[in-house]
Amino acid sequence: MSDALARTGLGEAGIWTFAFEGQPAGRVREVAAEIEELGYGALWCGEAFGRDSTGQAWLLLSATRRIVVASGIANIAFREPLTMAAAERTLGEAFPGRYLLGLGGHRVDGTVSEVDGYPVPARGKALSTMRRYLDSMDAAPAHGPVPDPAPRRVLAALGPKMLALAAERTWGAHPYFAPVGHTALAREAMGPDAFLGVEQAVVLDTDVDRAREVAAAHVASYVTRAPHQAANVRRLGFGEEGMASGRPSRRLVDAIVAYGDVDALHARVREHLDAGADHVCVQVLTEDPAELPLPQWRELAPALLGG
Repeated sequence: MSDALARTGLGEAGIWTFAFEGQPAGRVREVAAEIEELGYGALWCGEAFGRDSTGQAWLLLSATRRIVVASGIANIAFREPLTMAAAERTLGEAFPGRYLLGLGGHRVDGTVSEVDGYPVPARGKALSTMRRYLDSMDAAPAHGPVPDPAPRRVLAALGPKMLALAAERTWGAHPYFAPVGHTALAREAMGPDAFLGVEQAVVLDTDVDRAREVAAAHVASYVTRAPHQAANVRRLGFGEEGMASGRPSRRLVDAIVAYGDVDALHARVREHLDAGADHVCVQVLTEDPAELPLPQWRELAPALLGG
């Protein structure tokens, strides 16, 4: 574990989830507090069609005392750099050392109206867009208190150029929907010092056929609706692998999602760590995507947090 990782207190395992999106605020507070008590080092939340990323972070941080809360990711297409910089400073001041800002935004070349009905103007290519966005955040004037320590940032990086930018301009990278082989490539691309916190989807179910169905549905949803994710797995040698048909191959499903018992899921997390990850945030998948997987988080904690 790197010195920077130890100072930030993420530990080797955390939780990644969309599940808070549909839950009332009171329930979110209760569950966040329990996740902290279970010993997880970080709680990562995606941003989709529910709460605003920074609002969600405030809710989680205010309900906990120690755990790091990370945006995974805050979409740059949804807010201007000045707004993002102001929110980052506010959370960093209120909760010193506990907010980790993940930035990304693959919907930068057109609109997202086909997904959520909200048109976002075209912003150019992803790499140059992100570089300009970081420039604007860094240039945003601070008219109030400046947090100490400064909040950490990571980028939702997959390709070698974005990984290099992450290492150059931020604390590191937060790859999502990527196999263990990508973790090794990311570490090589960024060097030994940059933080690498990877997401790993899992299905905790000893009924292998049922678990594989849940895993396949998850993979299909990304390779058919997220072109950047499909492009990344092709770049990693998976070809089409049933992506166009929405029926991804077992090889691809098995590479992206770990499923089975606790030991099988723990083994996948160890593979990422051995490949160069500093931190692995586990996304528990269930048959009902709206389900809050608290029983699974409880069951996994002893294995994931015990080394």
